Amino acid sequence: MLAAADCAWHGSGGPVTLRDVTKSEAKKRIATLAREIQEHDRRYYALDRPTIADSAYDALFRELSELEARYPDLRPPDSPTLRVGGAMREGFRKVRHVAPMLSLDSLMDEAEVREFDARVLRALEVDHATYRVEPKFDGLSIELVYEDGLFMRGSTRGDGETGEDVTENLRTLRAIPLRLHEPASQRAGASTAGTVSVRGEALMLLTEFEALNRRLVEAGDEPFASPRNSAAGTIRQLDPSITASRNLDFYAYEVRGSVESTLATQTEAAETLASWGFHLDASARTVTGIDEAVAYHAEVESRRERLPFEIDGIVIKLDRRDWQRGLGERSRSPRWAVAFKFPPRIEVTRVLDIAVQVGRTGKLTPVAMLDPVNVSGVTVARATLHNQDELDRKDVRVGDTVRIRRAGDVIPEVVEVLVEQRPKGTKPFQLPSKCPVCGARVEREGAYHLCTNGLSCPAQLEGHLEHFVSRGAMDIAGLGSKTVRQLLEKRLVRDIADLYALTPIDLAGLEGFAEKSIENLMAALEGSR
Repeated sequence: MLAAADCAWHGSGGPVTLRDVTKSEAKKRIATLAREIQEHDRRYYALDRPTIADSAYDALFRELSELEARYPDLRPPDSPTLRVGGAMREGFRKVRHVAPMLSLDSLMDEAEVREFDARVLRALEVDHATYRVEPKFDGLSIELVYEDGLFMRGSTRGDGETGEDVTENLRTLRAIPLRLHEPASQRAGASTAGTVSVRGEALMLLTEFEALNRRLVEAGDEPFASPRNSAAGTIRQLDPSITASRNLDFYAYEVRGSVESTLATQTEAAETLASWGFHLDASARTVTGIDEAVAYHAEVESRRERLPFEIDGIVIKLDRRDWQRGLGERSRSPRWAVAFKFPPRIEVTRVLDIAVQVGRTGKLTPVAMLDPVNVSGVTVARATLHNQDELDRKDVRVGDTVRIRRAGDVIPEVVEVLVEQRPKGTKPFQLPSKCPVCGARVEREGAYHLCTNGLSCPAQLEGHLEHFVSRGAMDIAGLGSKTVRQLLEKRLVRDIADLYALTPIDLAGLEGFAEKSIENLMAALEGSR
């Protein structure tokens, strides 16, 4: 592939440029590029075996984008360029699922799981059963609808019968094939003909979740409480470009629709999903008897802290689909599958103090400073208390013993206060009437307390500067939180405009800046103008 922006490919007479390509040639090239990129996406997400460097992939994508920009009427309905996000939407319409999306009964201990197995065996009048077991992802349940292999619609679970149409947002997820891959050897169950419903979980990897929450906290915004909440919030964005920027993943686990009758087992369904190009968890397996399912639960729980995503248990499904149909469903859950949950990740510690942080919007946020405690391998020393209403509802006080919960959060949260262990003489905490940073008057608006001093408040100015230079805004490389703080402390910057008045001499006085880093930052500032 040629890297030059105006050089698309080599034709029979030498290099062909976008300036002289005919519409007929462009149509063929667009189809070829779309197929190539889709295959690279499948190899990366479904097979975990990429065969192309990121730079080469980007070159293919740029070429396709340029060709489609010149000939927009040639863009195929499954073009990879649809993943970058489109225009803002006004809201989400309701759509009916191909088949109901049921919930699973949640079981917390081994005895309940064994009773589930006993009920299944009694109902089927057999002495043992084969189960399909897989991690229970802590994300957002999604249905994808394909017509003859082409992605047509995607929706949230909703009430199980109908969900929100989030098709345009789901198009931005590279782990979701826009066209199902047709396997080279057609076997029973592999056909993509007709209407196919694929069920799965949209989720945010922990690294992406923690990075997102750091950006939100630094900007003075409320962090997401868990990766699941962040995935749900990302899928429900009215602006698909925001969804595209947050790198969600998608794991498939079920198929319904026209192909359903050809799949004898859950194992065959999983193989079919993988052959179509979907991402499946590599640890999922088929086991014989409930003893092996219980052992799988213990095995996955032992690896839980090393996984790149959040799970809260495993799912146990009867493997034979004719047996599933024989057992049927209740109104909200199937009789042939259950969730075997893990114990919640909650620890007990003491509140040493309650600090008040001021964000870039002036919002005051109370934060519990904790006696450090290890929660699932991470030392936690503070937890968000959100706002005064939340403080009042939970009645958290300095000196209280509390239960805290962590789900990969940047700032974990207080679940409850152990009131019976409260020391005498404690008092309810109230947010101050004056800003703890600048001393200005604080006003209450709804659930929030706000500093009224605007950018004259050092905390708000710092938050605004950090947000302005961040990757989601002006993307000025070299201007991190530490550098912004130094600029403010040395009074080199008093507002955003002052950034563009900085000189190499100013930067030379900052810690960590040498000739090359000064040169790079000056170039980044100039490039952002």
